[in-house]
Amino acid sequence: MKVKVTEEFDRKFFKQLAYIHDDKPGAASKFKNDIFKLLKKLPLMPYKNRQSIYYNNTFIRELTFKGYIIIYRIKEHEQEIEVFGFIKYIDKP
Repeated sequence: MKVKVTEEFDRKFFKQLAYIHDDKPGAASKFKNDIFKLLKKLPLMPYKNRQSIYYNNTFIRELTFKGYIIIYRIKEHEQEIEVFGFIKYIDKP
């Protein structure tokens, strides 16, 4: 399986990355590297992460990392994992 990142993910991710970079450039670089390391590991166990709470579909999963949720779709027939969502996790009291 290959990992494909959508333009929507890129837009949201790099917007947040720029925000982090304004305060701590080193932290932004580490954050980016850590996220992309995780994305590269997705094909090894694509169903490892929980089913998304935002979609009623077993093929749509979410990976939680440092307060962010990365949403991806497993496309078995195409042998592809499509990463399309990036949101800040908000814990409701």
